[in-house]
Amino acid sequence: MKPLDNTEARTVVEESISRIVPDADFTLVGPDDKFRDVLELDSLDFLSLVELLAERTGIRIDEEDYPELTTLSDATRFLVDRTKDEASPAL
Repeated sequence: MKPLDNTEARTVVEESISRIVPDADFTLVGPDDKFRDVLELDSLDFLSLVELLAERTGIRIDEEDYPELTTLSDATRFLVDRTKDEASPAL
């Protein structure tokens, strides 16, 4: 997968959340709000989100990465950084 920019990564996050919570209202979620709390995602919803993000981006997301997926801005930054890392050839 090619590296994502901020707009693309944010879109992937929001579209993925919308597949789990179809009526998710992102006007209620600030960039630094914990979206799980605002949108009332339970732990199974969150795991579904992690799976969707991994599937859509082709990156591996491990349990130790979960704290980086708590806000929209953190999740966006995580995807941008991780897709950039994945696209860079190993030295």
